[in-house]
Amino acid sequence: MSASDDPRRVHFQSPEYLVDRLDAIAELFDKDRTDLLVEAIREYIEDTADSETFQELVATKYYDDQLEFETVKQLVGAETAQRLRLLKADLEDEPLNLAAPDDVDIYDGDATVVEPAGDDER
Repeated sequence: MSASDDPRRVHFQSPEYLVDRLDAIAELFDKDRTDLLVEAIREYIEDTADSETFQELVATKYYDDQLEFETVKQLVGAETAQRLRLLKADLEDEPLNLAAPDDVDIYDGDATVVEPAGDDER
């Protein structure tokens, strides 16, 4: 068992009817109340972490420097966090200031010019 798996006592208050229902379910399955709570919390966290809305929120806050990388890893996992880190680095890089090539006609004379629509035509 790693240090992160060591149990930690958590105290919270819950409506009595929820505790009664939880105890009834625990008794039905011959399980401990704590085991059911831990399982429910684990499932909730996994479902939340997999949610597109949640991942977008984490990414936005990370890109805005409201979340540290280690926190992002805890929230969405190491692989997704690393992907966000790479994307953030790309976003923070200065854009390449490359001039368009003027010595080569890449369209071979067949270029089509498109006029952008005015704001009122969108």
